Amino acid sequence: MRILLDTHALLWAALAPASLSRRASSIVADEKNVVLVSAASAWEIATKVRLGKLPGAERLEREFLNVMDAAGYTLLPIDAASALRAGRLNGEHRDPFDRMLAAQALAEDIPILSTDAKLDVFSIRRIW
Repeated sequence: MRILLDTHALLWAALAPASLSRRASSIVADEKNVVLVSAASAWEIATKVRLGKLPGAERLEREFLNVMDAAGYTLLPIDAASALRAGRLNGEHRDPFDRMLAAQALAEDIPILSTDAKLDVFSIRRIW
């Protein structure tokens, strides 16, 4: 299975694994799965660490690329097509990071591992 981690799922997997659901934990741990992490999550984490909104995530932000590599996650870059799709998505959900994750999940035709039901407005497949 290929799956895209929502930023909170990534944070929990890296910093508080007990916060993941049993299903989410098993998906992330299964080496047969390709776990994707969007560049939007790196951007969101860096932004929130800078603003002081993610206490405890400073090391993760500082060592982001090494942590992703050690976890075996695959980084998903942001391309212009995804940026356009994110901007064009219908729905009142205004969070630019969530819009990008939804656009990438739609483009890749993969589910997002997330608790965030607000993403459902974008008709993505969401697993938790």
